[in-house]
Amino acid sequence: MMADENNTNEEVVVDAAAPEAVEAEGGRRGRGRGRGEGGGRGRREDRRPREEKEDDGTIEKLVHINRVSKTVKGGKRFGFAALVVVGDGQGRVGFGHGKAREVPEAINKATAAAKKKMIRVPLKDGRTLHHDGTGRFGAGNVYVRSAPAGTGIIAGGPMRAVFESLGVADVVTKSIGTSNPYNMIRATFAALSDQTSPKSVAQRRGKKIADLLGRGGSKTAEADAEAITE
Repeated sequence: MMADENNTNEEVVVDAAAPEAVEAEGGRRGRGRGRGEGGGRGRREDRRPREEKEDDGTIEKLVHINRVSKTVKGGKRFGFAALVVVGDGQGRVGFGHGKAREVPEAINKATAAAKKKMIRVPLKDGRTLHHDGTGRFGAGNVYVRSAPAGTGIIAGGPMRAVFESLGVADVVTKSIGTSNPYNMIRATFAALSDQTSPKSVAQRRGKKIADLLGRGGSKTAEADAEAITE
């Protein structure tokens, strides 16, 4: 009875780039291994999210994995939590997380959850955002800005996985506050959810796209309006 009352949860961050190695360990910690054998605290060589492309054209990115151990009367029970971002590369993206006793099962649960919660984000010329935006969740604040062609994706960690899955080629981002991947992902989606296109604004206000662009001082409002597809 005393062991059940004093259960403790211990979280251990696992490298998202090599979940198979974690599964092969069987939940054991390599305390006795030296740094030369990969058990030390040296710098990890690859911190980029693992990417997989399915047959239906969706892009799946494994962003983060947690290994959690719970001490019970008979010993320790190990579990895994996975965070996955899924997109089609053409303006739709979603994220999900799943928990299971094994890594592959946790990833499958997270992927299924991400596909159910995909959102549509309007893109300018199919490569960048229409306007700047901010997003906040918890202690995380993110700023996203549209960028000219050739800029690339200036983002790090979980935010890069979101924009790569979304199909954005040029964007500038900044994350302030927490570095928790779950909060960063949610803050990024909050910023993307506020994105609007000139076409949707014109329909809502009952005006033409050229009228909206012309008020901003554009001399080629008609040509710009024809180029906008979303």
